[in-house]
Amino acid sequence: MQTIEQTMNEAAQKAWSKRPLIISGPCSAETEEQVIQTAQRLAATGKVDMLRAGIWKPRTKPGMFEGVGVKGLPWLAQAKKLTGLPITVEVATGKQVHDALNFDVDVLWIGARTTVNPFSVQEVADALRGVDVPVLIKNPINPDLELWSGAVERVTRAGIKQIGLIHRGFSSYGNTEYRNAPMWHLAIEMKRRNPEMLIINDPSHICGRRDILMDVAQKAIDLDFDGLMIESHIDPDNAWSDAKQQVTPEKLAEMLDAIKWRYETADEKEFITALEKLREQINHLDDELIQLLGQRMKIADRIGEYKKNNNVTILQTSRWNQILEKAYAKGDALGLSKEFITKYFDAVHMESINHQNKIMNS
Repeated sequence: MQTIEQTMNEAAQKAWSKRPLIISGPCSAETEEQVIQTAQRLAATGKVDMLRAGIWKPRTKPGMFEGVGVKGLPWLAQAKKLTGLPITVEVATGKQVHDALNFDVDVLWIGARTTVNPFSVQEVADALRGVDVPVLIKNPINPDLELWSGAVERVTRAGIKQIGLIHRGFSSYGNTEYRNAPMWHLAIEMKRRNPEMLIINDPSHICGRRDILMDVAQKAIDLDFDGLMIESHIDPDNAWSDAKQQVTPEKLAEMLDAIKWRYETADEKEFITALEKLREQINHLDDELIQLLGQRMKIADRIGEYKKNNNVTILQTSRWNQILEKAYAKGDALGLSKEFITKYFDAVHMESINHQNKIMNS
């Protein structure tokens, strides 16, 4: 399969560089009329920078709607011609890359089900060699930052210069509130590792339902994400896929108007001075926390010695439950969530166990 030469047009380059970047469109391209009408109504809002639509849809079970395939690409090309909106689609194979570029798709994205498989990512990366097209990479379904980072590295090695990230949440056992748990700390860590890289949030796939889209979108903006990808459909309730998470173009515009847009920095001298003082206080407190944790682990080491000398197990479940219950009560009084207390004390507990384990087996 030969490489397709493609360069980014001016409209697509302008959209890619815009902050915040807003990408919207239907979960799936269903009919030509649906794609074009959605594009026209989105363009009419004046708030959308790029049109998305699923052409190939990886589904969990056979028999589910898996997209219209290549025949939907001319619909997107026509929508771009009529509205001027650059277009973006998901690709999962080398052939899909070539099919999309044959119809002048401006931006490609690699989906969560593909990111989780290095063989699939490499196939897509190989098909991209020699192509000047931006690529967005969604986080993998499972919460594994190394898979996400690995996908970025593979696409980078293929010579792609413009790479962005999409945070769409992670599959998580026990999660009931979201379709995919946001696990914000993982997205924040990925942003820390790639500070110059575009990262946008996909509230549609995190939420799985439209009533909480606004909350997740606002949190993403509060966390300095560079934009949003939100699914929009002219008749959401009758969409062929993911009906519950899509909104009309007009509802999307209302939501974007309601978001409080924030920025990483401000120019006001008074604000900067006040912020620096508060951050310095946090730095001192962080130093004290590290010192206290170090002292705690020294005591844990001594406890490990006693347990070793008396043939006592490291884990004392009743003691640990007492610590947690006491911490929950104190944390609640100080405005700290039970979820935070659990994660924090679990981390401290595991470090303590590791210290004692080294002593027990030395």
